Amino acid sequence: MSLFATTMLKFVSTTTPSPKLNTLERNKRKNGTYCLLDVNQNYEKALVYEDGNLNSGTLEAFIQHMVPSIDYYPERTYLFAFLLSSRLYIKPHQLLHDVCQVCIRQQKLTSPDMDRERLKKFCPNLLQLLSEWTETFPYDFRDERMMRHLRDITQKCIAVDASQRKVVGQLMQALIKRLATLEKYEDVLARVNTAAAERMHALRANPASFQTNIIDVCPSPYVLAQQLTHIELERLTNIGPEEFVQSFMKEGTDDAQVRFQDLKRTKNLEAYVEWFNRLSYLVATEVCMHIKRKHRARLIEYFIDVARECFNIGNFNSLMAIMSGLNLSPVARLKKTWGKINTDKFDVLEHQMDPTSNFTTYRQSLKAAMHRALSAQEGACDKIVIPFFSLLVKDFYFLNEGCSNRMPNGYINFQKFWQFAKQVTEFIQWKQVDCPYPRDRQALNYLLTAPVFSENSLYLASYESENPETQFERDQYKTLKMQCSASQK
Repeated sequence: MSLFATTMLKFVSTTTPSPKLNTLERNKRKNGTYCLLDVNQNYEKALVYEDGNLNSGTLEAFIQHMVPSIDYYPERTYLFAFLLSSRLYIKPHQLLHDVCQVCIRQQKLTSPDMDRERLKKFCPNLLQLLSEWTETFPYDFRDERMMRHLRDITQKCIAVDASQRKVVGQLMQALIKRLATLEKYEDVLARVNTAAAERMHALRANPASFQTNIIDVCPSPYVLAQQLTHIELERLTNIGPEEFVQSFMKEGTDDAQVRFQDLKRTKNLEAYVEWFNRLSYLVATEVCMHIKRKHRARLIEYFIDVARECFNIGNFNSLMAIMSGLNLSPVARLKKTWGKINTDKFDVLEHQMDPTSNFTTYRQSLKAAMHRALSAQEGACDKIVIPFFSLLVKDFYFLNEGCSNRMPNGYINFQKFWQFAKQVTEFIQWKQVDCPYPRDRQALNYLLTAPVFSENSLYLASYESENPETQFERDQYKTLKMQCSASQK
C-alpha cells in the first residue's frame, strides 16, 4: 500500500495548520481565526482557520494551498479532502490546469532565466503530487484534457531534470494500468449484463428450459456466501471515491459552475446499486418460480442460511439484499410456505437489519466488524467489511444536504470537505481487501446471469403458488393474467 493510501486510512476529520509557506504570510488574527494572503498576487486569497483547523476559504486559496514548492508539500489529509470535493466547484481538468499554471508562474518553469538547480529540488515534489492524484483518483484521467495537462507538465519536469524521466515513466505506466483495469472491468460487466438479458429472452421463449435452481448449482450456503463476497468486493473495488461526490451534482447548478455531463460519472456506483436490486429479485425469483410448497420452503431456508453466512463473513450488503428479497411482497405473502419454516434464524437476521433508529443495530454490527478487521492479518477472512451500500450512499446524501457548501461570507465550507473525506476514507479501506475464498465459476455465473422475474411476474407466480386471499389480491391477479395473455398474442 502506498504512503498516500496509508495516510488516508489514518484520516481524521481535523488537521493542524500547514507549515509556513514562502509565498504566504499570516495577515490577521481575530477571535481565534486567522487568514492567509498570497503576497504575490493583487487580490486576496484567504484560508480561514478556527482553533487550528482549516475551516473555510476561497477556491483560489485552496488551489494555492495544494501547490508544492521546494520546501513545502501539502498535508496528505488536506490534499485528499480537496481533490475529492473540489469537483463541486471546479472541473478536475480545470483544477489541474490551474495547478500547472501556478507551478509554471511561481517556479518560472518556462522562463529563459530559470534556476535549474532550484527547480531540480522542486520537480520531485510536483511529481509526488501528480502521483498521488493519479493513484487515488485515476478515473479523473479518463478525460483527455487531464492527460494532456499531465503530459505537458511532466515533460517540463523532464526538460529541467532528465533524471526524472524514470519517475515520470513509472507514473504514466501505473496510471495506464489502472485505467486499463477499469476498462476491462466495465467490459466484463457489459458482457455479463448481455448474457443475463439473453438468458431472460430464452426463458420467455421457452419457459420449460429454465429448470435449474440455485441449490442444484451450489448446495452449500457457506460457499454461496463466499461467491457473493467475490462479486461484492469486485464491484466495490471498481467504484471511484469521487463517484460519491459526483452523484450529488445537479444539472445547471450555479455553485459548481460546471456542466452536468462533465461530472455526473457514477457508472460503477450505479452498477453496484443495480447488483443489490438484482440479488434481491433473484432471491424472490428462486422462491416464487416453484409450484411445490416444499421446494419453496427449502429455498427460503437455504437463503436464510446464506444470509447468516454473509453476516458472519462481514458481507452486510449481500445480507441485506437477501433479506430484502425474502421480504418482497410476492414472497412474504406465501403464508402456507412460511408456515413450514422455523423462522428463528430469520428473526435474528431481521433484528440485525432493523431500520429502527437509523439502523442502530446494523451500525453496531458494522462497527464490530470494522474493529475485527483492524486487528486481522493481511489476507485473513476477518479483514472483510462490506457495508450495506444503499445506506452508505444515503449517509453521504444527508451529509451533503445537511451541510452548506458555502459560509455566509461566500467562502467555501471546508468542514464539509473534511466530513466527506472521513467517510470516503473508510470506504477506501473496505474496498482494498482481496477476497480470500476460492472461486466457484458455475455459482458465480448463475448469480450474475440467471433470469430474474420482474415485480409483476413475481406477483403472478406467487398467486399461482398460493391463491389470492384479499379482494385487492384477487383484482391484481386478474389484471396480471390479462396483461400476460395480451403480451403472448
